Formats: sequence, C-alpha cells, structure tokens
Amino acid sequence: MTTRPRNHWGWGWADEALSHEQVREAAGGLAQHLGFGDVAPERPVELAAIELPASRLPPPPGALAEICTSDRDARVRHAYGRAYRDVVRGFRGRIDHAPDVVARPREEAGVERVLEWAAGVGAAVIPFGGGTSVVGGVEARVGDAYAGAVALDLGALDRVLEVDAVSGAARIQAGALGPALEQQLAPHGLTLRHFPQSFQLSTLGGWIATRAGGHFATGETHIDDLVESVRAITPVGVWESRRLPGSGAGPSPDRLLLGSEGTLGVITEAWVRVRPKPTERAGRAVRFADFAAGAAAVRAVVQAGLAPSNCRLVDAREAALTFAGDGSCALLVLGFESSGAPVEERMDAALAICREHGGSWKERAEGARGGASGAWREAFLRAPYLRDVFVAMGVLSETFETAIVWERFGAFVEDVKAATRAAVREVCGHEGIVTCRVTHAYPDGAAPYFTVVAPARRGEEVAQWDAIKQAAAGAIIAGGGTITHHHAVGRDHRPWYDAQRPEPFAAALRGAKAAVDPAGLLNPGVLI
Repeated sequence: MTTRPRNHWGWGWADEALSHEQVREAAGGLAQHLGFGDVAPERPVELAAIELPASRLPPPPGALAEICTSDRDARVRHAYGRAYRDVVRGFRGRIDHAPDVVARPREEAGVERVLEWAAGVGAAVIPFGGGTSVVGGVEARVGDAYAGAVALDLGALDRVLEVDAVSGAARIQAGALGPALEQQLAPHGLTLRHFPQSFQLSTLGGWIATRAGGHFATGETHIDDLVESVRAITPVGVWESRRLPGSGAGPSPDRLLLGSEGTLGVITEAWVRVRPKPTERAGRAVRFADFAAGAAAVRAVVQAGLAPSNCRLVDAREAALTFAGDGSCALLVLGFESSGAPVEERMDAALAICREHGGSWKERAEGARGGASGAWREAFLRAPYLRDVFVAMGVLSETFETAIVWERFGAFVEDVKAATRAAVREVCGHEGIVTCRVTHAYPDGAAPYFTVVAPARRGEEVAQWDAIKQAAAGAIIAGGGTITHHHAVGRDHRPWYDAQRPEPFAAALRGAKAAVDPAGLLNPGVLI
C-alpha cells in the first residue's frame, strides 16, 4: 500500500496541497472577483484528527493480508469521490461511509481472490480506480444488507502490456492513470488521445466503467469510440470480448461493460485504439455577441463535417469568471489537429461559418496556451484545485452536465438556467453565478455544461447543493435531456436515471446483474 498518497479531502496529491497561507492569499482575490466569499478561510480537518469506527470485517486470510488493509488513512482516502458534496464532507472530517477494508491487488488473480473472500464474508465490493467520481460512484453507501464494504483499488494494475502498431491498438491494464498511460505509449509515438478534465488522476478502467468523455469536442471523444475489447472479472467467471474492429454478432459484450460502473464486473484490462501523436494544430478564439449566435455557429460547423478537435462555446459570464473575456461576449474555443494532414483549410472553412453567424477573431492564430483560449484552458485545468479553495472560503461551487438535440437546445438551456438560478436564490439568498458552456457537439445535438457558484452557509453546504441539484435535474429530465452526458450515474443520479430509462431495459439490466453477480456484491446501489 506504499503509493503516493492523495489529498485526503480535496483534489490532487497530498504533497501538492496548498498551504493555509496560500489558500488565504487566493481567497482575497477570489472574493473580490466573485463579489462574495470569506477572505478568512477555514482550515480542513487534518487526516490525523479523523476518527473511524473499527472495521466490521474479519482480517483477510493468508496471502490476501498482504494486499489488504484496514488502516485509517487508506480507508479515509477511499471513502469518497470528488463531487462538491464529497469534498465538503472530507474537508470537515465527516466520513459517512468508509470502506472497512482497502484491497490493492497486484495482478488479476488477486482481484479474483478478493471477490471470492468478499462473497464468503458477505461484503460489498466497490471497484476503485482514480477516485475522481463526481456522482457517488465509489462511496461505500451500501446499506445494512452487507457485513461490510471492500474498496477494491486497481491502481497497481497500471501497465501497457502490449502494443499492436499494425492495427493501431494497445492492451492496457485498467488501473493506469492518464499520464502514466500516455508516458508508456510515447516511446511508440502513439497516444490514446483521451483527455478528460480528471486526466491526471483518473484511470482507463474508470473511463470505461463510466463511459467517460474526453476533452475533444467532436469525433472520437468518448472512451466508447476507443475501446476494441474489454476484460473483466465477475463473481461467476471472466468476461472478455473478442478483439474486432467491428461486429454485427448480436449485442456486444464490451458495450455492456461500458458504463456498467462496476456493477457487472471488475474491469482489469482493455484493448484500446491508439494513434500517432498529432503534429499539425491550429486554434482561434472566436467571439459572438451572444450565446445563441455562437451555438448556431457550432451547429453549422459540426453539421458541415469539419470535425474540429475543440469546439467549446463559453457564455459571456463564464468567460469573465475564468478571465478569458470581459463578460461582453460569448467565446468559442475552436481548434483543429491532425497527425500529418494540413488543418488550415478546415480552420478557414470553420471561420467562414463563424463569420456568417456574427463571429469575430484576431487574425493572428492563438496557440493552445495563448490569448483568450489559453486563459480558458488554464482555468479549465485549475478548476478542481480552485474548488478546494472555494470550500475553505465558504463558496458553493459545482457543475452538472447533460445533452440535448439541437431542435430543443435554445429553450432547454434557458429553462435549466432559470430553474437553477431560482433554486440558488431560494437556497442561498443570493443571485450567485450560473453559467453554461457547450463541451461536446454532434451533428444532431450538443452537451451543455453548467457551473454554479454561490455563497454557502457553513455546515449546510451539502443540503444547499442537494436542493439546487434537485431543481436543475428536474428541469433537465422535464426538458428531454439526459441526467448525464459524461459524469456517469453513480448513486447521486439514480433517481433521475430511473426516470429516464425504459422499464423493460431496467428489467433486462437487473437480469444481467443477477446472472454475473448473483449475490449482488459489486457496487450495490449504482445503476440498479
């Protein structure tokens, strides 16, 4: 269990956490920028001060003892994901559902032994990748039907096992973090090209289990598009699909594991499609008088088949919030890349479409780290760390996302923002800030991504956010959207997922669960 420790309550590594003095310095500027927030931030409860009840499970026998622990620190670090409600509770030292045992197998056989032991003692098993879930997907909130809970940490299964350069694929273990995965592919001149915001701390297995979406706004941005085959361990045996570029042989085994969130098996490795690293890039920051004009341009660009790598539309308020603009216009971060073919022709075609919709830009190309687009990119990468500062200074800061067809897009975004703003006013007694951006775009629709920032009442943050989320999620489902585009379902989204999915499909999913996990040990409460 000698791994580099994570921050026990916030984002990132423990040795990179901001000092209280750094948080206090940041709080002064942030409070001035927002117009609210405490310039005298609270201190988090230290890990050493957190008390947990004793483990409810017996010590694992034999060789299992070498890969299992009931150490307090390990249990705390595996108690939560990194949703706002998780970070707030961790900040205050409130651990509601700690796992009783943390298991970290070094090979696939260890995963099988953990499942066998857990079945024997009646414990639930929570597969744990990078612990970045924002929907309660790794919290041991399993109820009283189990003798305890085991957090099954896949982090030691972190290698690129095989590269098939001819086919453009690689066999990679599920516990590989984003940076480690890319570092191992780099000597081959290859990349997976999947970069979610959680890239630094999330794993391949987690991406597959949650149907993660990458940073790229169009094309093969979802992990679904990059998976060639998946291997998982279930309580009744191994589930492995055949390596194929495509198949029409019935429902696909690996497609069922995609998005299964640890309920149908523990993903241990996958063959994924890789490609040469890009060598050609072009980028612009395009400004629009309003969000609606920018959205019309995004739709036209995508429907023209230009396939930009980045096509993120940020509303004026978010542009100002992230220092990418002055709040007078919406901002479209537009980019193209390829591993050899020129990209300027596609960029010119996209800019011509933007001009037709009232867009304007600086004639000089902006690099990935320069100008307004660079400012937004840096804010995007800093956001999880910034939220930790917000928690300390009494500011509620959280996001939610969805997807909707273009025909409903405009009215849908306004309805969801209105419902969310009304809830913020009622719950926080303040207008707060509610912004929207388009993170992913398709020919038939887009994924709006909303940010909420508002003053919080100390000690009531979780209840405040839950009330706001209830209003926002209700508006999403009522408007015909999905409860999640790429954040997954977990435990937090279950009520709206249940309302969204057809009942015959729910019954089929329950049947699949019963077949591969008869005792219901795997991540109970998620999806089913």
